[in-house]
Amino acid sequence: MSHYHAVVWIDHAEAHVMHISPDDVESSVLRPANPHHKLHHKRGTDKGGAVGSGRSPEDQHFYHDVVEALKGAQEILVVGPANAKLNLVKHIHTHDPQMSDKVIGVESIDHPSDGQLVAYARKYFTAADRMRP
Repeated sequence: MSHYHAVVWIDHAEAHVMHISPDDVESSVLRPANPHHKLHHKRGTDKGGAVGSGRSPEDQHFYHDVVEALKGAQEILVVGPANAKLNLVKHIHTHDPQMSDKVIGVESIDHPSDGQLVAYARKYFTAADRMRP
């Protein structure tokens, strides 16, 4: 089934992708290959004064999988509690620019249930649709 709207709730451990129509929802949950990988650095600086971030690099394969799961949607809402939503949008701009125009909103929301996420997205898309000429 073809859906016009999609919402993705994302953090660094998982992404909930939902394609939404007025009377149907198709959902999937994606996880990075190694969601609990953490880097640890010694405290302090090296001789050059650089301090490590203590974070592992972003999993670009995870973001690619999320983008693939969003294919087919004409409007996309990206939500989540932290930086992963912004990293996903950066990934889309860099690696899938034709999808960039489909991202109509990026919002901070905590950890909703799937039902709460669908209700939030439907309300968001209804308001966005009303603003169009």
